[in-house]
This record gives sequence, structure tokens and C-alpha cells, in this order.
Amino acid sequence: MSVNKIILLGNVGKDPEVRYFDNGGAVANFTLATTERGYTAANGTQVPDRTEWHNIVLWRGLAEIAEKYVKKGTKIYVEGKIRSRSYDDANGNKRYITEIWGDNMELLDRKPTGPDGGQTSTPFPQPPVERNTSAPVKPTVEASSQNPPLEKEEGDDLPF
Repeated sequence: MSVNKIILLGNVGKDPEVRYFDNGGAVANFTLATTERGYTAANGTQVPDRTEWHNIVLWRGLAEIAEKYVKKGTKIYVEGKIRSRSYDDANGNKRYITEIWGDNMELLDRKPTGPDGGQTSTPFPQPPVERNTSAPVKPTVEASSQNPPLEKEEGDDLPF
């Protein structure tokens, strides 16, 4: 058995480039930045922030949603799989690229920012999120008498 699954939460680096095909299909390409925050080690060494850039590819309905709602700076959540491919550049050199093919996407911004950087007064419309319909649906488990709540131990000041 093998698994190829990636989950990313980050900020869009550029507006999506969307292409439409003769058969009506669409594909969107854009970059997504994820950043690990820097820190100071115990010995005083400063470790800076580290930003990774990911090439995101969305197909069909997700591409159309990205075209309408995703802009540079938008915070999004993407689930998908890693795909690698190669191509020959104009000089005949072989180039390799790694892409994230998104299966699911969620917009995390509540309101778009205005031209002055502030929040606009109109609410941000939440489009329907396309889900991979071929994946099995996992039932959700709600709290019930089958799963009694955990009891608080003495001396434990945590509320759970």
C-alpha cells in the first residue's frame, strides 16, 4: 500500500492563470507560500523564517472557483497529491518540476482586502467547495453515551 497526500495551508503568491480547453474543462496554476516561523535556539542561535513555494494545479470546478475568488495574498487550504514531470526547455535542457494537484480547496479569508489594505465592507462570498466524489465518505463520530467524557484527574488544572 502507498499514499500520496499533501495538505498545505498558506498564502497565494500570484493570481491564478486559468486556461480553458475546447471540451469545456479548465486548469488553474498558481504558487502557494508556506512559512515555518523562525526561532531562537537554547544556545542563542537565531534560526530565520523558512518559506517554501509550491506550484498548485487545480482542475475543472476548482479551477473556476480559483479564477473567481483566489487572488494574490489569499489564504487557502489545499489537499492534494504530489506530481513530478519533466520537459525540455528552449535550449534542449531537461527541466524537472514538482506540482501539487489539488483535490480539495478551502478559502480561509473572510473578507477581501480593499485597495488601501483595509477590510472592505462587503462580505466575502463563500463558494461551494468541490470535493473529490470518487473518494469514500468517512462517517463522522459525534459524542454519545458510547464515548463518555474524560474525567479530570486530581491535581490536574487542565479543563479536560
